[in-house]
Amino acid sequence: MLPATFKLCAAISYRHLRNMTGLRRQAAVAISQELSRLACRSAGPSAWINQVRRRSSLLSSRLEEKPFSEAEMSYIKQGEEALQKSLSILGDQDGWKTETVVDNGDKVLSKVLPDVGKVFRLEVVVDQPLDAVYSELVDNMEQMGDWNPSVKEVKILQKIGKDTVITHEKAAATPGNIVGPRDFVSVRCAKRRGSTCVLAGMATTYGAMPEQQGFVRAENGPTCMILRPVASDPSQTKLIWLLSIDLKGWLPKTIINQVLSQTQVDFANHLRERLARTVAVSC
Repeated sequence: MLPATFKLCAAISYRHLRNMTGLRRQAAVAISQELSRLACRSAGPSAWINQVRRRSSLLSSRLEEKPFSEAEMSYIKQGEEALQKSLSILGDQDGWKTETVVDNGDKVLSKVLPDVGKVFRLEVVVDQPLDAVYSELVDNMEQMGDWNPSVKEVKILQKIGKDTVITHEKAAATPGNIVGPRDFVSVRCAKRRGSTCVLAGMATTYGAMPEQQGFVRAENGPTCMILRPVASDPSQTKLIWLLSIDLKGWLPKTIINQVLSQTQVDFANHLRERLARTVAVSC
């Protein structure tokens, strides 16, 4: 027979079930049933101690999981929506017109969508592996203001699960102050599907970050970046950036189009320089 202490553990687990609901209750039920089954077996002291430790650890980890709130689920849904809309836009190859082609092969395309407006598509190849590019754009996103002159600051306001974040971004004024200070509040999600990474986002509202004095609250999205290794050379990364943005304010469309396409070209160059410096330092 097993010691009475082991049976007591199973009994205590059952009493705690009455204070649980949903998935947490279901997990605890399964664990408690297993404890009871083990309590009816005969086993040596070391065997039952190990069983209790393992199941107690699992029970504790499950009970510590916190379900997402309604607001958090709303943000997660917005991020997924941005991802799906962006992939749908990029998946339609018709109607794209060339805006800019650079000597190194970088190019910016654009098209006008009835429900979105004008969107821009940057296509470049970066001479760094995907993991390095992903780390810079996702893991180190708050450092973007250090290397991208178009960005003054990026701040993560809230993390939701492992894929979703709420961010506040301050854009730097353009040369000659053609476009004054803008800021953005966005929900972003990062998904990795095999060797392809998709970083998507769209404008959202966040109570703790109202409109800021001195900035025009602009809106972006749906927008995304797709990263995948170059088939002929996995040490290189193909980057596609879909940019959809409403800068707000009274700005001529010709100026907006020029600024946005140039911003994408400049971004690719600054990213390359940043990655080159990072690799040099790590070596």
